[in-house]
Amino acid sequence: MPRRIDHVAIIVRNIEQALQFYRDTLGITPKVIKEVPGEQVRIAFLPLGGPEGSKIELVEPLNPDSSLARFLEKRGEGLHHICLEVDDVDAALDEMRAQDVPVLDEQPRPSADGRAFFIHPKGAHGVLLELVEVEKEQEGV
Repeated sequence: MPRRIDHVAIIVRNIEQALQFYRDTLGITPKVIKEVPGEQVRIAFLPLGGPEGSKIELVEPLNPDSSLARFLEKRGEGLHHICLEVDDVDAALDEMRAQDVPVLDEQPRPSADGRAFFIHPKGAHGVLLELVEVEKEQEGV
């Protein structure tokens, strides 16, 4: 089902401060920095490995009352989730349900680069997983 690791998401307090390390120290230039109002976050995608490569996604909560802000306050900066790309997110969600995998979404939601759903960490040995179907015009972002 999954084709590749699309991105690894790291939650940060401030994207500009985080970029001092990822961009200025490691030399990974962000391709996209944008706000995603529906998720109440600002994100930066840092691509690695060319068009079929993976990305690091820096995630900065914008609303102090959001679930991501609470996550950040409770756990601090660090790994938030791993995102796997699938060809058909609807089929992937149906397959997870058929196998009784606990999911956080009843249906795929819009994401920064397509449509996605999340698998609860209790179903993936403590890791929050996102499965995404990348929109064709978003590939490589």
